[in-house]
Amino acid sequence: MAKDVRKVSPMRFGLGGIALALGLVLGGAASAATPGVALTNVNLRAGPSVGFPVVTVVPARAAIVTYGCLADTSWCDVSFAGARGWIAASYIQVVYAGAPVVLAAPVAPAVGVAVVGFSQAYWNAYYVGRPWYGQWNRYYGPYARGPVVHAGATRCSGGTCTHVGVTRGPAGNVIVRRGTISR
Repeated sequence: MAKDVRKVSPMRFGLGGIALALGLVLGGAASAATPGVALTNVNLRAGPSVGFPVVTVVPARAAIVTYGCLADTSWCDVSFAGARGWIAASYIQVVYAGAPVVLAAPVAPAVGVAVVGFSQAYWNAYYVGRPWYGQWNRYYGPYARGPVVHAGATRCSGGTCTHVGVTRGPAGNVIVRRGTISR
């Protein structure tokens, strides 16, 4: 049975875990990839939020490799079967002190999981050719937090219609589109 990491005191990790954590923070070097498994069927997403598109579904108990997590350990950059993406840390299980545990903030540095960020460079490195690749502005955040809203006006006169539309993304990013169609 898996331990509930939230009940484990940070003191349980001892001096070795603290030294490892300090080494990761102060050293600035990324650690090696950390093996783990998916706790349940879970979406591998193109970014660290449910607002990003699904890359693939990782089946329960499938082996994954974790390359790092956001600073708050909410989402982690992982690979599965040749695909790269993000899974919420609460769906990742790793081995710590000989026992399987959910990947959480106190565990991450102790098992060698680095702190990583998410950017358009990541998007460009792994998603070229995907149907949603050209839609970075639609998903860009800081991590999509709400719906995409579109408002516009169309006017027609003398066989010509013009449209001006404004689309506001979840992080406030704005795209203005204008067009004219003649009949």
